[in-house]
Amino acid sequence: MPPKKRNSGATQSKEMKPTAENASPEKKESPELSLKKHGDKDAEFVTLCKSLHVTDPVCDRAWTLWKTVQESVDEAADSQKKLWGACLFVTVTDMDATCFTLTQVLKAVCLNVKQFIDLVRKLDVNLDTISTKVNSALSRLDKKYDVMLALYQRFEKTCKKIFNLTSDGKERETVRTCWTMFLLAKGRALQMEDDLVISFQLLLCTLELIIKRCSPDLLQPLYKSAISKIQSPPTRTSRRNQSKTKSRVVEPEVDVQLLETLCKENECSAEEVKNVYQTSFMAFLESMDLSRSPDFPQVNDVDQQYEEHYLKSRDIDGRMFFNGDETVLAPKVKISQVERTPKKNLSDEDGVLVPPQTPIRAAMTSIQLLRGDLTSSGDQPSANLVTYFKHCTVDPTQDVQKRLETLGQVFSQRFGQAVGPRCVVYGRQRFTLGVRLYYRVMEEMLKSEEKRLSVQNFSKLLNDSTFHTSLLACALEVVMATYGGISFKNGGYSHGGADSAETDVCFPWILNVFNLTAFDFYKVIESFIKADPTLSKEIVKHLETCENLIMERLAWRTGSPLFELLKQEHESGGAEQVETPANFSQPLQHNHTAADLYLSPMRPGLRVLPPESSCQTSSQPASQPTSQPPRPLKSNSLSLFYKKLYRLAYTRLKMLCSYLLSSHPEFEPIIWTLFQHTLQHEYELMRDRHLDQLMMSAMYAICKVKSVDLRFKTIVTAYKNMANTSQETFKHVLITEGHYDSIIVFYNQVFMQKLKTNILQYASTRPPTLSPIPQIPCSPYKFPNSPLRVPGSNNVYISPLKSARMSPGIMTPRSKMLVSIGESFGPSNRFQKINQMVNSSDRSLKRTLDHGSTPKPLKRLRFDVDGQDEADGSKSGGDSTLIQKLAEMSSTRSRMQEQKMKEDAESRMEEL
Repeated sequence: MPPKKRNSGATQSKEMKPTAENASPEKKESPELSLKKHGDKDAEFVTLCKSLHVTDPVCDRAWTLWKTVQESVDEAADSQKKLWGACLFVTVTDMDATCFTLTQVLKAVCLNVKQFIDLVRKLDVNLDTISTKVNSALSRLDKKYDVMLALYQRFEKTCKKIFNLTSDGKERETVRTCWTMFLLAKGRALQMEDDLVISFQLLLCTLELIIKRCSPDLLQPLYKSAISKIQSPPTRTSRRNQSKTKSRVVEPEVDVQLLETLCKENECSAEEVKNVYQTSFMAFLESMDLSRSPDFPQVNDVDQQYEEHYLKSRDIDGRMFFNGDETVLAPKVKISQVERTPKKNLSDEDGVLVPPQTPIRAAMTSIQLLRGDLTSSGDQPSANLVTYFKHCTVDPTQDVQKRLETLGQVFSQRFGQAVGPRCVVYGRQRFTLGVRLYYRVMEEMLKSEEKRLSVQNFSKLLNDSTFHTSLLACALEVVMATYGGISFKNGGYSHGGADSAETDVCFPWILNVFNLTAFDFYKVIESFIKADPTLSKEIVKHLETCENLIMERLAWRTGSPLFELLKQEHESGGAEQVETPANFSQPLQHNHTAADLYLSPMRPGLRVLPPESSCQTSSQPASQPTSQPPRPLKSNSLSLFYKKLYRLAYTRLKMLCSYLLSSHPEFEPIIWTLFQHTLQHEYELMRDRHLDQLMMSAMYAICKVKSVDLRFKTIVTAYKNMANTSQETFKHVLITEGHYDSIIVFYNQVFMQKLKTNILQYASTRPPTLSPIPQIPCSPYKFPNSPLRVPGSNNVYISPLKSARMSPGIMTPRSKMLVSIGESFGPSNRFQKINQMVNSSDRSLKRTLDHGSTPKPLKRLRFDVDGQDEADGSKSGGDSTLIQKLAEMSSTRSRMQEQKMKEDAESRMEEL
């Protein structure tokens, strides 16, 4: 039964981080390669090693790695050198050797960043070829490249609007200096160089400095007029005339008008950029001795200092973007996807410009919406929230304020430690936004609870510190995800140790900052989504993924309250009641609120009575006989957690089975039965492990007893193609305390040993009864802003207007006709166009992304006339029918909003 284990797993150690202490590849600290020692190796391989200045130990280990993977990879004559380069990269990363930069090896093997990352990942032919350390380094490089590419593409477009072309190419030298200076500023100011928003704000600061110090002849009119004062022409003799410079009137630290113009043109918050300028950028200028000089930066000086930074980081040379170097070429697919975004809505005369949703524009738009939605929310509780506080038996106001003060200091300091030493102020800004969202969502939650329970005294809930900390953490996670993009920290894995400085503020970073358990955080997610209809679809998905990550791994960490709840259930004999298998096929009722979950397990309404009590007459007391004590109360939080856990577990298992066992569909329910049994009765196997580790082990075990040849190598290869997976899941599995190895070792030494008797039952003539299959929806969440169907019509949908500041032109769907009830409709000819669109079978009026290809059938905002679906080419009855539909939309909008309120926000959740 046990699978054969391959070579021992590679050492799992801390991810390589670029620091100033790392020696430059140009230094001759290590002995040069000795050609005599490597006569057993291919001469071209040794030549490559020598060109990259690698040492003898690196050369030997890289060659050993090459011999290991040589037979398993598709080797072409022209790709052998590329594979050698990949082996050398893996080796120096694992050994933390100082030999070459990423750009140097890319140039040596003629590959761009994306091609090289893909090639290194292809070396992972066995479970132990690529270590988690290398995988983490690749993920960091991948993300950093994406950020740098997005920044350079925006920089290039912005500079075309700022600078005039000159015959002598002077503007190109200016732009080059600006880009190099920005790279240097970013490298010095930010420890976390893949922070897109702060990096972009630093870029605007750099542009402001260059614009006001370059020759006015180079500037286009908008920026020439934006400069607030007459400047002296730039001089190249500043070092010889320093005494004269000191006697001049020094220019202001920041040209406010110019910076505001840049921010407006780039849809960025001027307030935030000013803060970045006055903290991080001014400190950088002082380090460059430029803060009190009006002169243009010395080109050679900036370039030399960046060269030193790049060599120390052993990373991508950002100057290659400006040079158009092949090593940093953008993938053509990404460019085409960006350019497919429609530029206009409808015709030229009445259309609203819809700019391409590049990464930076998408981030700026999301931040604008978040800040705008929270503008009216104060930094203090509203009058309604204060009233709820006052109605409590114990007023929580002081505790709430003290907690916010303490957690605010912790959050800001930890943010600065992660992002950069001068970024504490940015942490305070984001914390302030989080507090506003925290107050707003709390108030909505309490209003919902008041309707549900007809009470106003929520003393127990509002004096629960864990509830407040979880709610604040969720609000801050929304803010951090909006600013930082939707990303997660390596599936919740961390190999850095408690003492290492974290440089990644992605989830679950916020849990570590607040010392909050994932199981407690999970309790607030669903109610948070219900309480805030302004959350974007992307943010709702982000929170859903956070919830999944908690169920998969984070809630199972040692010290989690989940284990105490499970222990109580099992000690009381209620293990089978964690989640009754018969309930799997029933829809999951989303009627649990945060109050239910935080005040659980003591909820009187959920007492589980023994069978005999159900025969009592109405005149008999409901209490149990003294001879048979009542079963302990069931935990709402545990029950709901397991319901969601089973549905998530089965969804992932079904997907993996579709990849690997399509020829054996009868295996899926058997594997699920073993998987479900393990989660319910052997839950200790989940401690400090991942849900998918048990899933893959259950699949291997059943295939083994059923005599189907399915190896772990095949399983993990398919597993890597699934969404939201990490290689650490099968490479870094807990075996015993403090010892980790591959999933093969886990199966042999832990899983099979614990479940061997149960596994063998599936090979007998009387196997265990199969567990029911959970009912699986597409998503447990219905997004608040999704279109809702107008009653009485199959094809008319309306959506709530998320913000009064949003014009119909930037609302979705962009490729269809939008009617915004209650706002100015525009020229009368738009009615004629709608009539034409409805009455005509010619679908050419429906604009599509490719401007001319055959349109797809409409799925939303279709005008269904007398049961005729316009997608089938049927003609409508005329103008009066359309006007009637528009009237229905107008009258229905307020009624639907009222209906949503009456349903206590349940309409925003989709039953499973």
